[in-house]
Amino acid sequence: YAYHTEAMDRAMEGGIDDVGLGVLFGLELYKYEFAGLLMHAEHLEAKFGCGPHTISVPRICPADDIDTADFKNVISDEIFQKIVAVLRIAVPYTGMIVSTRETAESRAKVLDLGVSQISGGSRTSVGGYTEEERHNETAQFDVSDERTLDEVVSWLLDLGYIPSFCTACYREGRTGDRFMSLAKSGQIANCCQPNALMTLKEYSEDYASAEVRTKIEKLIAAEIERVPHPKIRAKAVENIKKIALGERDFRF
Repeated sequence: YAYHTEAMDRAMEGGIDDVGLGVLFGLELYKYEFAGLLMHAEHLEAKFGCGPHTISVPRICPADDIDTADFKNVISDEIFQKIVAVLRIAVPYTGMIVSTRETAESRAKVLDLGVSQISGGSRTSVGGYTEEERHNETAQFDVSDERTLDEVVSWLLDLGYIPSFCTACYREGRTGDRFMSLAKSGQIANCCQPNALMTLKEYSEDYASAEVRTKIEKLIAAEIERVPHPKIRAKAVENIKKIALGERDFRF
């Protein structure tokens, strides 16, 4: 972790103001790795006034020629969930990421505990998104959640979440301390909620199945009324209508 900290410090000093942290749990005693992760976040806050934008929490999973039983520090589902819960309390402003390494059941549990970003339809092989036949030959690790993106979106909707495809903060330059000030004050909600609904509307129009599109339209109709700022809400309603007519790429 000392090397990791030094390298990230140099990156931030060089102008990279958004950084992400993460530990592959299972290689070392999880208490040591977890303490190092939190200390690194604390260090970034103290030195740069800006903690990690995201934290990933992967753990050792089965892959070709790899048996998790060979790793004495593999963590249980219970410990994994505790790590997610404590991270959410300790670093409330950061996005937390869980990949398709985890099963659908595991991901549903940690979504309740504070995970905010998940992947769908992932492939871990070289050329996996363009060359179907190579998927199993070069996979970095086995994918536990093999559902399609549309299935994952449908699942999130059924759980009561708003699937968001938003990248507005990066594109608007809201990174580093500019993002953190909004996140820590809660003002980022004025951007996140309408941006989530607008990007979800784009997904609905361009990619969703008929069944999922119906769910999305119902959710947007209900959630658009909950956008707190009246002017932003009115603009979001207008933009959603334009998206239905073929326009794209609106953001706050």
